[in-house]
Amino acid sequence: MNQEKAPLFDWNKTALVIIDLQKWIGNRYAPYSAETVIAHSAKLAKLFRSKGAFVALVHVSSKDFKDMPAPKLDTPPPALNLIEGWDEWVPELEVSETDHIISKKQWGAFHGTDLDLQLRRRNLDTLVLCGIASGIGVDTTAREAYQHGYHLIFAIDAMTGFTQAEHEHVRDVIFPRIGRIRTTQEILEESGL
Repeated sequence: MNQEKAPLFDWNKTALVIIDLQKWIGNRYAPYSAETVIAHSAKLAKLFRSKGAFVALVHVSSKDFKDMPAPKLDTPPPALNLIEGWDEWVPELEVSETDHIISKKQWGAFHGTDLDLQLRRRNLDTLVLCGIASGIGVDTTAREAYQHGYHLIFAIDAMTGFTQAEHEHVRDVIFPRIGRIRTTQEILEESGL
């Protein structure tokens, strides 16, 4: 009995959501380098655009930082060391006029943005997530998406954490409870590439 493998997702119902691949990215990540994450995310973006699928590019942006959360903390947050153009996309993404740009002020891509509205208007129900950092922007967006009822696919090697422990925690504990985990190559093969 020859059973055909069910497709991973329907191109007409799926969006790619890329988190925080902007010029402020540093170089201290694990287990994957920023370069690896950017390269894999750029491949996914190119694939999704070629299929006419929805691509959302999410970044943190602010003019004066007065619109950003300022929680009281026991220890000071790490210094941002922002460079000129810090909130611009890394050039490897080759931002397209068809991409939907989401500017956020906090970790997750849903709160205070039109992401959910744009996805629902297009009748999209599945998100492929990637970006930096696994345990902050990607994880928060994933949890928000899960609570909104979206199906999730994690492009696990197209994301990375500030530490290996951070990445492994969400990969092993959180993500399997709210979605499916695939490599970039597995997603590319799903499309026939």
